[in-house]
Amino acid sequence: MQVKSYKDLIVWQKSMDLVAMVYQVTKTFPREELYGLTNQLRRAAVSIPSNIAEGQARNSTAEFRNFLSIARGSLAEVETQLLIAERLNYIDSGKLRELLIIQTEVNKMTNALMSKLAPRHSPLTTMKGGE
Repeated sequence: MQVKSYKDLIVWQKSMDLVAMVYQVTKTFPREELYGLTNQLRRAAVSIPSNIAEGQARNSTAEFRNFLSIARGSLAEVETQLLIAERLNYIDSGKLRELLIIQTEVNKMTNALMSKLAPRHSPLTTMKGGE
């Protein structure tokens, strides 16, 4: 399938699902967390599809890979913040598991896309001293 837009990328679509789930779960967080963990978690989640979209819209594969790397960092941030929310009893283990399954799936897809976009070396360029 030809990718014409970031919207065609399944990793972007799944990351949008993750954002929606994060917004739903953070609605139940204590009000005093509105400018703390709630805001942090939402911003990190939004960063994932945003960086995938921005990277795909760039002119080079190297730039796209860089933005995917940033998205991967945001995925780790979301995971950490979800674990914090569980420790603070803001989220139950069942809902946490559901969110972490999607987060892990998006992370694997991001890694796979980064690998696919990795520069390929021909055997001639990797040989040293005419080996």
